[in-house]
Amino acid sequence: MPAIAIEPDIYWVGVNDHITDLFEGLWPITREGVSYNSYLINADKKAVVDLAKSNKVDEFFDRISEITEISGLDYIILNHMEPDHTGVLKLLRELAPKAEILCSVKAVPMVKNFFKISDNVRVVTDGEELDLGGKKLKFYMTPFIHWPETMMTYETGSQILFSCDGFGGFGSLQGDIFDGDYTDFEFYEKEALRYYANIVASFSSQVLKAINRLSEIPVSIIAPSHGLVWRNNPGRIIELYKKWAEYASSHGEPAVTVIYGSMYGNTLAMMDSVAQGLSSTGISVEMFDVARTHGSYILPSIWSKQGVVLGAPTYEARLFPPAAHFLDLAERKRMGHKKFAYFGSYGWSGGARRELDQRIESLKWEMVDAFDFAGGSTLDDFRKGELLGKKFGELILSGGN
Repeated sequence: MPAIAIEPDIYWVGVNDHITDLFEGLWPITREGVSYNSYLINADKKAVVDLAKSNKVDEFFDRISEITEISGLDYIILNHMEPDHTGVLKLLRELAPKAEILCSVKAVPMVKNFFKISDNVRVVTDGEELDLGGKKLKFYMTPFIHWPETMMTYETGSQILFSCDGFGGFGSLQGDIFDGDYTDFEFYEKEALRYYANIVASFSSQVLKAINRLSEIPVSIIAPSHGLVWRNNPGRIIELYKKWAEYASSHGEPAVTVIYGSMYGNTLAMMDSVAQGLSSTGISVEMFDVARTHGSYILPSIWSKQGVVLGAPTYEARLFPPAAHFLDLAERKRMGHKKFAYFGSYGWSGGARRELDQRIESLKWEMVDAFDFAGGSTLDDFRKGELLGKKFGELILSGGN
């Protein structure tokens, strides 16, 4: 995949990653892949905006070399210091020793700590402009999207926003880089939501601040560090990020996520009755086996929906471990303020409820309904499960009143 012109003298020089299993060592991307988008501005002064992960160094340098000599680079612009953005920096500095590294003030110690580079590093400030001769850049500080040193870079002539992790998504680029060139657009929107829930959701208030700030400038193209370059309809990804960020206060759509786990099938059998009750209300439901589904795929559903139903058995007088582990992850990602219901089987004693009550208190989830049962379910138990689902679905559809 060669370098791709976005606008005259502005190129995508990024790389696709189809071999990394876990993004950040946490989030599965084996099936979906990810792109590390980097951009070259080939003006009188030459600048590269964002870099790539170190496992893609040869491809990355080949892209730049198609357009210009690497040794002739004048600026290396670091919007963000995570190694998937900067992994090739040390070698790039050796190949382009005269290039000045530009970054935010909080990135300076990170450049030194990660790469032992402290010379020819310059801080740029919010609103500062850089004239490249034929192209002009402007820098905007956007802290905590999603690290404190993060900034975005804007090319004023073509109105391109190099948005770093903002407006990004999982999913490798499948043959082209632009939003208007894909028929399977649903895949990229779904992966953008998964990326948001996994990576950015904890910082939703900062996302909204950045969107508000950037509304003051005309944006024709959004060029993030991961995922599609939004040239056909850049407003779409802004609209989506705004909606997802607002879920932090609205707590999502009137829909339900069902998370279930079962040791010997008793809780699983009850789950079918609960699902039947939910379905009878017409509410939208998404279901996940918590023992067999990585939390990365469950978090987007939790983030975007107001209601959560958990079906999980007692295990050694505590909550079924995969369910407990997921709730810990949800708390770490600040997936708070949900309506919640629980059901589950136990053997010689209960105990899941005690641990569960502590966990949902930390999550700030509201327990609406719950019941557990010994061993296998009776017909009366199944009716209770169906009623639990029906009442819970009606509650969410009514606005929680």
